[in-house]
Formats: sequence, C-alpha cells, structure tokens
Amino acid sequence: MSNPTHPRVAIVTGASRGIGAAVALRLARDGYAVVVNYAGKAEEAHGVVQAIESEGGQAIAVQADVSDSAAVRRLFDEAISTWGRVDVLVNNAGIMPPALPPLAQTDDATFDRLFSVNVKGTFNTLREAATRLQAGGRIVNFSTSVIGLALPGYAVYAATKSAVETFTNIVAKELRGKGITVNAVAPGPTATALFLDGKSPDAIERLAKAAPLERLGTPEDIASAVAFLASDDAGWINGQTLRANGGLV
Repeated sequence: MSNPTHPRVAIVTGASRGIGAAVALRLARDGYAVVVNYAGKAEEAHGVVQAIESEGGQAIAVQADVSDSAAVRRLFDEAISTWGRVDVLVNNAGIMPPALPPLAQTDDATFDRLFSVNVKGTFNTLREAATRLQAGGRIVNFSTSVIGLALPGYAVYAATKSAVETFTNIVAKELRGKGITVNAVAPGPTATALFLDGKSPDAIERLAKAAPLERLGTPEDIASAVAFLASDDAGWINGQTLRANGGLV
C-alpha cells in the first residue's frame, strides 16, 4: 500500500460532503494522498482536507467543475504537480434534482444539466485517467440502484447513470495492457443531507424499510465498497457494477 514519502494518490470528485467526503476520508485512512475535488463548496472541501490532515493523512482541495474538460485537465495537473502521480480516480461528482417529474414534464435545462455533469463529467475524467493514471491503477465510477428499481420520475437521471455503467464496461476493455481496473458502485437510498432534504419522515421511513436490511445506507457503507474496489484485493474485478443497497434490488 502507500507510504508517507511516496504515497499512492487518489482523486475523488465531488468530495466536499456526503458520500464523496466519506470516500476521501476512507481512502486517506487507507494510506492514499487524496485530492478533494469540489465544484463550488470551497469551505466544506477544505474542512474535509483538515479532517484528513488531523488524522495524519495528506490531502489538498482542488476546485474543478467536472463538466468542463479544461478544468478536469487542471485537476489532474494539480494532483501530478503535487505528488507526481495519480493511482485512483473516484467519479463521485453527480447531481440529482430535488424534484423529479415524469419524463414528459422534464424541461430542457434539467435534461442538459444532468447529462452535462453525470455523463460528460464522467467522460471528461475517464478520458484524462486513460492516459494519466499509473499502471495498475483503479477507477471507480458512480451509478445508482434506481436503474434496477426503474422508479417513475427517475427516467432521465437513471439514463445518465446507465451511460456511466456502459462507460465502465467498455473502458475496462479499452485499457487492456495497463493493469487498470474500471468498476462502478451503485448506491441505494443513502442518508446524506442531499438525500434527506425535503423528504417527510414518513417517506424516509418507507425508504429505510424497503431493503431487507431495513435501514438507509450510510456514506461510510458506500465508502467501504469504493475502498474495496480501489484496493489490491479487488485486482481481479473489472468492468463490473456493484449494487451497494442492502438488497433493495
């Protein structure tokens, strides 16, 4: 694994809070130097860096909107200029609007924004990682268990994540010869501020009871799945999507 002098380096996109912050903290505990990427929440991102450093880890916060290809190039540049390498890319950045109408009532702006961040953002980071990740590296993308649930109102959001799963499978094959694995994690309902905001206690309780384990996931649950796929132990897992949802689907 990593050593303090020449650590392995992980970029975690959208890592200022929620699942991304939990992933950044977990990878830092596993010995990685972590690039905490954020789009707009600088204070929260620097708080994650401080939390990592307070535990003896190494981290920097780097602003970049993943939907901007030039910004993504700068994100990788910053990681390499700081630590000389990138070993792991975690594509956590993504958006899901609080209101999800049926497809027929979804406006152009919502469609375009979802595809810009969730699909183009993942495309941008994968394209950089394909040529700049160290041999033997790891890429972990983020999908959603909504693809399996096929819930009304989630058509466009789930379509963006279906694209991510397709990227995952094909890019794993395109990186033949580099020893780089490409996998995805597909969380179910997870207790983050973003998820809980605007939901009634009854709705939260219903979602919590839906899985046979009868609780919501935690950011740490998802971070554990990411950490496994980023580890040496997952070296024979490639091109797969792991549904981390307590058995919901």
